[in-house]
Amino acid sequence: MLQSSDSYGVKSSSPASNPNSYNPVKNVSAPIEQATIGRTLTIKGEISGSESLYIDGRVEGKITMPESRVTIGRNGKVDASITAKEVVVMGKVTGNIECSDRVDIRSEGSVTGDVSTIRISVEDGAVLKGGIQVRSEQKQEKGQNQGQSQSKAAELPKALAATASA
Repeated sequence: MLQSSDSYGVKSSSPASNPNSYNPVKNVSAPIEQATIGRTLTIKGEISGSESLYIDGRVEGKITMPESRVTIGRNGKVDASITAKEVVVMGKVTGNIECSDRVDIRSEGSVTGDVSTIRISVEDGAVLKGGIQVRSEQKQEKGQNQGQSQSKAAELPKALAATASA
């Protein structure tokens, strides 16, 4: 018997004292929305949206999800150009990929086409046939910094005028 001699024969009325009880942690955050194209589905045309997309079937045409992640599952086959924030490839993609954040080609993934992104990860065993353009984030940061310096430059004469009039 695994019980200690102190608690032998004594029953506790509170459920929290049971070390084997399971109290799951409740999530308060909203669930992540994700659309799924199942294994037996074939879609020909254009797909666009703002939620994440998981493709385990076949897609031909154009996929535009500029604010979301597009995941091509192990059974997925995509003959389309893809524009998204993130692209994860575990299946087969034939077409160009344009990402605003990162491309992740897993070991069982295959991409035939040009890739343009800020970050890229290609695992051992993955296939990548095509050109790669890795852009720097400096373009976005530079534009933001120029906007800040221009607003500071505009504030400087205002501050000088305010101190001169005082």
